[in-house]
Amino acid sequence: VQLVESGGGLVQAGGSLRLSCTASGTIVYIDDMAWYRQAPGGQRELVALITSGGTTNYADSVKGRFTISRDNAKNTVDLQMDDLQPEDTADYFCRSEIFVTADMGVDYWGQGTRVTVSS
Repeated sequence: VQLVESGGGLVQAGGSLRLSCTASGTIVYIDDMAWYRQAPGGQRELVALITSGGTTNYADSVKGRFTISRDNAKNTVDLQMDDLQPEDTADYFCRSEIFVTADMGVDYWGQGTRVTVSS
């Protein structure tokens, strides 16, 4: 199983970016899918999560600006980021709980994609 992220880059404050993450390999079922971020010198933190049923949860710092969505048929999870601010600068990581058999779920992580917001 592999998670591959795309969509990072450099943007000015107030701008938008859309991150995408695609899971591939032997996949029976994907439960939670989430985006995390880690700023330079900081700890990795949860940004947004979406359950298999579509329930979402956001960090307070991104509520109203970021939107997480998923396509279960394509095994993808996206993060639409609007009104980006310099404090959103970080490496963004996709995580998914993937069942490779009917009863074994494992957390997989992507390699990360960098988002840089200039003031």
